[in-house]
Amino acid sequence: MEAMPCQNQRLGPRPQDEQQPPPAAATTATGVSRLIRFAEPGEDSGCPSPDSSSSSNGVAAVAAPPLPVGEGDAPPIGPQLKLLPMNDQLRELQTIIRDKKSSRGDFVFSADRLIRLVVEEGLNQLPYTECTVTTPTGEAMEQGLRDCCRSIRIGKILIQSDEETQRAKVYYAKFPPDIYRRKVLLMYPILSTGNTVIEAVKVLVEHGVQPSVIILLSLFSTPHGAKSIIQEFPEITILTTEVHPVAPTHFGQKYFGTD
Repeated sequence: MEAMPCQNQRLGPRPQDEQQPPPAAATTATGVSRLIRFAEPGEDSGCPSPDSSSSSNGVAAVAAPPLPVGEGDAPPIGPQLKLLPMNDQLRELQTIIRDKKSSRGDFVFSADRLIRLVVEEGLNQLPYTECTVTTPTGEAMEQGLRDCCRSIRIGKILIQSDEETQRAKVYYAKFPPDIYRRKVLLMYPILSTGNTVIEAVKVLVEHGVQPSVIILLSLFSTPHGAKSIIQEFPEITILTTEVHPVAPTHFGQKYFGTD
């Protein structure tokens, strides 16, 4: 396999590429096009890792591509897992978020845009009714939801995971009294192990909510996390932008400025 060029090298034309589409390009606010190139994690090509920063010449950071999907673009995990359609804008937002050297201003701006895309598609999954309940576990996504739907009712669940055992414990839960009669958007930005979400769904079930009416909104998901949730609750729906073994677990610290 030919090594992928680093982000500070020019891409020269190759005979075998003449019939292939050009690299994905993203346009900045100034109108300057930037090439976005992606490398597999651990690829021994001398290129930066997915967490490397953008270079000063305007070329976007390298990011690992999502896992391959099945026939008809169906994710291999199952029909419960839904991916936002991939495009250049979505990939650029993911790249900036994954890059640990991105400035906090660029990170928050890109995260807010990605949150809104996921929330809008989540709302698109709901039926048209007079009132809808949304129960977020991800504070970062709440504003994106309110930007899309101001009159929506919100419940909260506070869950903390042990860093060593990864076991999740519920500390607080408060919902509208009629939540059992409504569709629920469960919001959790980074789906890694799935343990926290599983506990959140258990709390909702205890309050009369059926898993079949829960739509989990996530920005990034690992295959392990998605599979764990679906195995526990086969009727749940998961909506995310990417399924990949490496999730940007620094999201919360970077978004709230606690890193």
